[in-house]
Amino acid sequence: MSHETPAVQNGFEGLGIAPTILTILAKHSYTVPTPIQHQSIPVAISGSDVIGIAQTGTGKTLAFGIPMIQRLAQFKGKGLVILPTRELALQVEENLKKIGGGIGMKTAVLIGGASMHLQKKALQTKPHVIIATPGRLIDHLEQKTIRLDDVKVLVLDEADRMLDMGFAPQIAKILATVPKDRQTMLFSATMPLEIIRIANTAMRTPVRVEVAPQGTLAERVEQELIFVPKHDKERLLELILKEQEGTVLVFSRTKHGAKKISRAVQVMGYTVDELHSNRSLAQRKAALEGFKNGKYRVLVATDIAARGIDVKGIALVINYDLPDNPDDYVHRIGRTGRAGMAGKAVSFATPDQRGDVKGIERVIRGLIPLKPVPKVLPAYRNLPPIERDNDSHARGNRGEKTYGASAPSKYGASTERKYGASGGSSYGSRAPQKAYEKQYNDRGSKPVPQGQHRAKRYDTGTASAPSVAPAPVSQSYVAPAANQFAPAPRKFRK
Repeated sequence: MSHETPAVQNGFEGLGIAPTILTILAKHSYTVPTPIQHQSIPVAISGSDVIGIAQTGTGKTLAFGIPMIQRLAQFKGKGLVILPTRELALQVEENLKKIGGGIGMKTAVLIGGASMHLQKKALQTKPHVIIATPGRLIDHLEQKTIRLDDVKVLVLDEADRMLDMGFAPQIAKILATVPKDRQTMLFSATMPLEIIRIANTAMRTPVRVEVAPQGTLAERVEQELIFVPKHDKERLLELILKEQEGTVLVFSRTKHGAKKISRAVQVMGYTVDELHSNRSLAQRKAALEGFKNGKYRVLVATDIAARGIDVKGIALVINYDLPDNPDDYVHRIGRTGRAGMAGKAVSFATPDQRGDVKGIERVIRGLIPLKPVPKVLPAYRNLPPIERDNDSHARGNRGEKTYGASAPSKYGASTERKYGASGGSSYGSRAPQKAYEKQYNDRGSKPVPQGQHRAKRYDTGTASAPSVAPAPVSQSYVAPAANQFAPAPRKFRK
């Protein structure tokens, strides 16, 4: 069963929403529903299962949030929202609190990278809605700190992304744990076969609401494609940042690439931060919040930010690297041009990536306008080495290992390879090695760096030789003289 897209009403009235919630919506300047909200809310409030297919940035959070809050206020039980990423979970909680906080709704967020102890305390307050990523929810289920037998409304948000990230086993376990007598709402930007299987096995005659075909782009996003050699990408990025005003979201294919791009943008003189899975939860929240409030003009991210991150007013999205999955192109550039605003997306492609470009164009069912590389690019910049200590406080404020001789350390002292000739510690301190050296200096022997074995023979004629010789490992081993280190050889009878 599916619904066609009708004309959107001039307001949320007439959708079956309770007056109290309508007042809260007006207070937060939610006046006109988006197409997915206009179609999904009445169906979901009636208690039917819903499959919502809509492009990114169309307001899917309120499309399931409003019906869930209203039904939980009318019936006993709790709501459970499953999402793929930490950032999306925090964003959904923020939006749900806007609507439900005024009527006493309590929430709990269960995500990786956060304290299990604090999450257990939040669960003890008996929240009405639990927002969780699949892996952390399974952790709580295995530790028996949560029960799902009273879940009345289950929401799978960005379901296709969760399947892409390999969460299918966790989702299957969660579906087997929640009661069968429940309402299920599934929202996604695409409709792969795996989601169809979930709909057939875990949902009861769901109503399919599709407001735009799969792969549809935001209407007011201007696209550009530039074929550029890999070594000229940084120079082209610098030129675009000079010409373009406003906030810029740059996508990198890898975490290391994001760090390298961030370093280059900082050298260019712009405020910038990174968002990828090597960053701690606190760092990721700070980067996103700084990007929202204007502290950082540029945010460099991997595909962790390609879905669901709702930052208003992003002027430009740059695909510094093309995505591995062509479907992710739609979600990347969907970060700009949201809520009817104009936006722009520029993609860099190397000359050998024409096949990847064709794959993207098949998904969006159109051609991306080509633009030539500008004839004059900024000069090459000499970038400093990558600082690997920026993220170290997430692992206990320890400095990173340095593998080059006399590499600069976070602690101001030069360090060398951990087991190098100088015996320098990999954490910028020589204290352990000095203690090791003192052990031998007190005994009158030349110190040996850690990790090396003493292979040469002891001189049995010197008084400074140690009283007990360490076991040599040399193949040309010669036993010490009997009168110095060992008892006299035993005489055997003839």
